[in-house]
Amino acid sequence: MAETVAERIARIIGERIVAGELAAGSPLRQDRVAEEFEASHVPAREAFQLLRARGLLVNEPRRGMRVAPMDKASIQETVEIRASLETLALRLAAPKMNAAAFERIELALAAGDRATTIVEWEQANRNFHRELVSPCRMPRLLNMLDDLQLANSRIIFSATRSAGWRPGSSHAHRQIVDALKKRDIQGAVSLLDAHIRGLERATNDGRPTGKPAFR
Repeated sequence: MAETVAERIARIIGERIVAGELAAGSPLRQDRVAEEFEASHVPAREAFQLLRARGLLVNEPRRGMRVAPMDKASIQETVEIRASLETLALRLAAPKMNAAAFERIELALAAGDRATTIVEWEQANRNFHRELVSPCRMPRLLNMLDDLQLANSRIIFSATRSAGWRPGSSHAHRQIVDALKKRDIQGAVSLLDAHIRGLERATNDGRPTGKPAFR
């Protein structure tokens, strides 16, 4: 299905926020966005609402729409919610995994191992987590996780801009997959929970403390 004008605006602005081109607290004006995308105010307003729902924009009284903060509290909130929902999705997905599902997961793992840039690596990371839980076949839950993964990607890009990034494999991801192949669902869920929560330890008040793990 082709994306609407509002969805296209939200996608492009969202990519700018995630990549750090629009810093936390930056104001966004509806008229300027509408002008840039040669659209009316209606899709611009709808795009802002989509970005708010994804946790990338906030509407502050008397200040208007701004890029959402990325401080210690907001990072902790993202991690806590994502850990709860993604482990739920994995618990539901694991019994439904078949050979085709594992093949897609392995392809995402391999893409991460081959990555030579942070952009390639982050995309592979996002694909891995999506393939891991997609067999749950719960569209609303998967959509919520997609939004949380965007917030997660923003944290990753922020950390690597200052700390730098080097290609590397994902031992934690491999452990999760190995547990799933052994049908150790509880083990896989526990590994995923610890893996996601490790992102919070890789930051300090929103500032990088070193190279983040592949999350």
